[in-house]
Amino acid sequence: MFINGEWRKTDQTLDVVNPATGKTEYQIYSGNESDVAEAIKAAKDAFPAWSEKAAIERADLLFDIYHSMLEKKEQLAEVITKEMGKPIRDARGEVQSAIDYFRWYAEEARRVYGETIPASAPDKRIMVIKQPIGVVGAITPWNFPLSMIARKVAPAFAAGCTLVLKPSSKAPQSAFEMAKIFEQVGIPKGVFNLVMAPSSVVTEELMNSRDVKKITFTGSTRVGKMLMEKAAKTVKRISMELGGHAPFIVFEDADLDQAAQDLLATKFRCSGQMCTSTNRIFVAESVAEAFTEKVANIVKDLKVGNGLDDETSVGPVIDSNAVEKIKSQIDDAVNKGASVIANEFELAADLEKGNFVNPTILTNVTQEMDIFTEETFGPVAPIITFSSEDELLKVVNHEEYGLAAYLYSNDMSRVIRISEKLEYGMVGVNDPLPFVVQSPFGGVKESGMGKEGGHHGIEGYLEEKLVAIKYKR
Repeated sequence: MFINGEWRKTDQTLDVVNPATGKTEYQIYSGNESDVAEAIKAAKDAFPAWSEKAAIERADLLFDIYHSMLEKKEQLAEVITKEMGKPIRDARGEVQSAIDYFRWYAEEARRVYGETIPASAPDKRIMVIKQPIGVVGAITPWNFPLSMIARKVAPAFAAGCTLVLKPSSKAPQSAFEMAKIFEQVGIPKGVFNLVMAPSSVVTEELMNSRDVKKITFTGSTRVGKMLMEKAAKTVKRISMELGGHAPFIVFEDADLDQAAQDLLATKFRCSGQMCTSTNRIFVAESVAEAFTEKVANIVKDLKVGNGLDDETSVGPVIDSNAVEKIKSQIDDAVNKGASVIANEFELAADLEKGNFVNPTILTNVTQEMDIFTEETFGPVAPIITFSSEDELLKVVNHEEYGLAAYLYSNDMSRVIRISEKLEYGMVGVNDPLPFVVQSPFGGVKESGMGKEGGHHGIEGYLEEKLVAIKYKR
């Protein structure tokens, strides 16, 4: 662990297993309650000096992180692929995204503006100033082990906050590599602290501490709800990016070739293990057969294997539990009448212990199937047909989830009409990757609260303070 600027070993270790091979890639140390408490104290003690630094000083350190990450880009990508399995090309993209967040918030650090408000008396002045909220507890997932850290740490640093980070035990090595970079560029002791301990231990310490003023979490809706309940005890500020069940909508006037190709990015990238992954594909009846054929031809050519191979397009899923869940959804759909089109890959002998799932298309999917209502987190594409906009809108919005949606049409009236009726925090129109560092990222309903990215992202780490001054004229 990395606490108060020092690396710490313990008697407990955890193995980090490569999901492509089943072999241990890294071994890390794991702590207990006292380690987490010490990390919180270190962050609290470091906060006054860090928050009082001039914005340009913090900005310069963020730029140093940015340049250091550029130099280590390939190394960081290999770490990601070894610990969570995604193809190296996707890992490189994730590293670049993380780099971009540090650059963006290096610039935003100098743009935290307050305001003046006209007073109702001549001997009074009213100001609103913005100040960092304090110690932040950050909990990040395994599917984007580097960029999710950057999306939380970069704005927190820029605002003047200090942090205690708990990465996923399934993919923690990226966090350790980031801590090395922070140490290398000279982030002051205690500003960033990295703890590894059982999740229940870390969350109890973070949630019960009155010194921790904010929790930022990316993960499942179930855990997010639990954290919200615990946050109420000390009225912590919270921001959360939770589960998704994204629809991918293809109308009859869409460019079918583009839509079929773009589906790869929203469904099979990261083996479908993204909260913004397409989970239901709604296709107009008149083009469903043609679109399905185009997608099937693409899926059949996908190369499945170890992500370290540059030719791999689909890697493993994270663990054997994920394999079983995905297969159970496929079996349930087939038992209820769905048809299967699958990629029949042959694994090399050294990958037989890996957690691989056939990239799969399901047709004739209905609302009675589990995959229609449950998030899959795997490389399975269920296709549902619709005959009209009214029929689509009755089923496309999800009771629980509201993170991302994708819409393909060249009819601008329809684009505006449907986009405004989609109950999702983000909509990509003829765009499979609408998420960029300069725009807000976040969902509605039970898919989360608060925004990350853009100038919006730093606001969650700032408090507004009213300063009213009465003086003698």
